[in-house]
This record gives sequence, structure tokens and C-alpha cells, in this order.
Amino acid sequence: MKKYPQLLALILLGLVLVNLVSCGYKPSSKYAREILGNRVSTEVVISQTDPENSVLIKDALDQAIIEIFHASLVEKRYALTHLKITMKTPLYAPLQYDNNGFIISYRATITLVITRESKNLKKNYTAVGTYDFAVVANSVLTDQERFDAIKYGSLKAIRAFVAQVSAEGAQIK
Repeated sequence: MKKYPQLLALILLGLVLVNLVSCGYKPSSKYAREILGNRVSTEVVISQTDPENSVLIKDALDQAIIEIFHASLVEKRYALTHLKITMKTPLYAPLQYDNNGFIISYRATITLVITRESKNLKKNYTAVGTYDFAVVANSVLTDQERFDAIKYGSLKAIRAFVAQVSAEGAQIK
């Protein structure tokens, strides 16, 4: 009689595994790869106000293409898809004030306009990322604080772009 609970647990585990395997689950990167293809090229329009951040955004996008989409970075002439990114002017909004009315935290909003070009298709995406950060009361934003805000906000915007492309790929099925 003691063997029946073990046998029942084994059968139940087998049914759960069969259900998971047969449900048709695909990771979002598979859907995104169906949209982008396996060979992608990237280009970032250099911002006149923040040229160093433009390089950072390109590195983050290249990393996302390799790690999330599992695609290869190639020259534009060999690519199935070309991504062109333009960063709009970052916006800084005060979030919190101290007792004297000085700003002690900001929210940076980074907007990336991403143009995807494939064979006969050209499509624009707008991806937004935010980053909240604290500052010393009655001080000016330093270059390092701005740089970090743009860096982390851009990474969030790229994740938002990944989600948009994945959702687009899932709708095709």
C-alpha cells in the first residue's frame, strides 16, 4: 500500500511534464528573431549634445542583439535587418523636494526612435526608458549623474524595444 502514493506522484509528475512540453511555449527571443532575422546591423545617430552616450547606446543595443535575439552582428550589406537608433533630447523632471524647496531627486526620461529596415519594409518604433536618481540639495546636475541617467534609461528603452519586437513576432503566429 505504501507504493501507491509514490506511483501516483510519479504519474502526476509525468502528466505535468507532458503538458509543459506539448503546450507550444516559445521564448520571446524566438518571436523577435522571426521579425529581425539572424543577421542584424546597427547604426546610432550621434547626438550633438551627448556624443559619448550615443556610443553607450550602440554598445547596449549590440549586446541585446547578441544576448536576447541570439542574432549575429554583421555589416549593413550582409544584414537581413538594419536598426538605426536616434536618441531624442533627454528630459529631467524633479521628483522630490526637501523641506527648503530644493530638488533632491530627478527622473530622467530617455526616448529612442528605432527604425527597422528589412527587405521591403521600413518601420519605426519609439521606446522610452526612465531612471530615477537622487542629487545633493541645492546642487547642479553633474556630468556623471547625467551620463548614468542616460545609460540606465537607454538600457530600459532598449528592453522596451525588445518587448515590442517580441510582441510583433507573437502576433504573426
